Amino acid sequence: MRILVGVKRVVDFAVKVRVRPDKKGVQTDNVQHSMNPFDEIALEEAVKLKEASKAKEVVAVSVGATKAQEILRTAMAKGADKAIHIEVDQNVANTLEPMHVAKALAKIAKDEKFDAVFVGKQAIDDDSNQTGQLIAGLLDWPQATFASKVEVDGSHLKVTREIDGGLDTVKVKLPAVVSADLRLNEPRYAPLPMIMKARKKPIDKKTPKDLGLDFTPQTETLEVTEPPARKAGEFVEDVPTLISKLRERGAIP
Repeated sequence: MRILVGVKRVVDFAVKVRVRPDKKGVQTDNVQHSMNPFDEIALEEAVKLKEASKAKEVVAVSVGATKAQEILRTAMAKGADKAIHIEVDQNVANTLEPMHVAKALAKIAKDEKFDAVFVGKQAIDDDSNQTGQLIAGLLDWPQATFASKVEVDGSHLKVTREIDGGLDTVKVKLPAVVSADLRLNEPRYAPLPMIMKARKKPIDKKTPKDLGLDFTPQTETLEVTEPPARKAGEFVEDVPTLISKLRERGAIP
């Protein structure tokens, strides 16, 4: 089984995000970036399957500007065999949409005959939760989203999914698309020797034109604003006072 893993470069989860002065996005200049945490989980699962001899090759792919190569090298340091960079300029990268990324990954998966596509369930910058589903639709492949456990069962994947009511287990025939949830695994740290080796590995570079794709945006960001500041809380002396204040505010009858 050959697995294609989509990875995205995002503002690091530990960074306090700030809105740009023009209110068209968030500040990214001189801000720490890293691999999207959910994509890290998807990559870890693919590498674990390779280590268990359930997969023979893991290839990481990212769509973005030149700096996206940083996370592709991180992916190779964590165990990916190869990396593909679909390179666009920074202006295009700023307007990329889930459909653009889905079309690119679907094209590569089809042309290079991958058996599975693993992605994170969502990216922490836009929280769209669309790319995996769109890839499956474009390829007409079965999909298993929000995976908390993945097992190979012959020509199928047995996937346990987290849903509101508990756990749901589905069986999908390969080729298939899987999106990783938070509790699927704990990603490994890349050891220094692997980081050094990854720096020397070649990255297969492609452009949207190479894939016959058009990344013209279909949506427009009108305004990005920070959430309103929360009002300070209020302390009360006892439960009767609490109940009285809640009734005053209509929180309880």
